[in-house]
Amino acid sequence: MKIGDKVVMNGKYYVSEENKNKVWTVRSEPWKCSGTLVVLLDGRSGGYAVDGLDIVEEA
Repeated sequence: MKIGDKVVMNGKYYVSEENKNKVWTVRSEPWKCSGTLVVLLDGRSGGYAVDGLDIVEEA
């Protein structure tokens, strides 16, 4: 996962109705936080676990 990738939350963790199927843009390189690999998402504060995200293939 790299900066600029488009991703969606895959449901491994709780996802609110408003965030289901929402496409996010990755705005940081991955880093470890408390043993979990996380990234920053555009429009969201704090890191989000990489394993809770799926990359969206652009058409």
